[in-house]
Amino acid sequence: MAQILELKEVSKRLGNKDVVRDVNLSVSSSEIFGFLGPNGAGKTTTIRMIVGLIKPTSGQINICGYSIKKDFKKAMSNVGCIIESPDMYKYFTGMENLQHFAAMDKRITKERIDEVVEMVGLSHRINDKVSTYSLGMRQRLGIAQAIMGRPKLLILDEPTNGLDPAGIAEFRHLIRRLAYEEGMGVFISSHILSELQLICDTVAIVSKGRVVKSVKVKEIVEDMIVEWFLDKPERAIEILKERWNIDGEQSRKNSVKACIGTVRVEDINRTFFNEGLVISYCESHGNSLEELFLKLTEGDEIV
Repeated sequence: MAQILELKEVSKRLGNKDVVRDVNLSVSSSEIFGFLGPNGAGKTTTIRMIVGLIKPTSGQINICGYSIKKDFKKAMSNVGCIIESPDMYKYFTGMENLQHFAAMDKRITKERIDEVVEMVGLSHRINDKVSTYSLGMRQRLGIAQAIMGRPKLLILDEPTNGLDPAGIAEFRHLIRRLAYEEGMGVFISSHILSELQLICDTVAIVSKGRVVKSVKVKEIVEDMIVEWFLDKPERAIEILKERWNIDGEQSRKNSVKACIGTVRVEDINRTFFNEGLVISYCESHGNSLEELFLKLTEGDEIV
């Protein structure tokens, strides 16, 4: 897949503080990329640098191969963006809003406007005033506006803020369609961890201005965490390390928890039994983005 967005050693210094430090990340076509960080981590600053609202102190940002420093117009011609709630003229109809924005870009035809209206599911209300729209409908209209010019990169900052569960589900379906059918690279910043896990292919977690982890969501959810309730937790931890190089931790008085990867639970249980450990029972559950986030950011508050 073609690389749509690339950040190389991007830093931003404000006064005496390094808000963003040496950030490296990339987004490919047809990829949904989640950007997650605790309060003050530099997440919003990074997004503002990507869309050209502020300049990086150092590093390179390329969009579709164009440097935003050297070829800003060409780079930005490939970007569609919504920062939180889309800003629309409330006393225009949805169609009038789209026509107003389309007038700024000669590439956008009437046929393209009709196409995106249908794509976002607003055909039945597009001629109503925006003041009568629900928040979810305004969000869909904002996405229609952002994709009219067929951008290669769609940037969404907190796109599900204020949406009800039905609206979030509709949003998820739309973003998948844009990425997988239209071939867009989608860069999403959000504080709703469960939603990012459901929608994203890749997530980057930023803490204290640095990207501390970039990982495929599939890899997170495929890792199995098992908890054993047994009589000798210290010995169980030793066996896990000695036999499979697995790091276990004593999560409660008589229990051990570990991420076992591809190792079979049955093999571990058999070894514990052969080593004389008495297992009361064990339970397993999938890893989650929330657990990874809290571990890497030490439980800091998310924005």
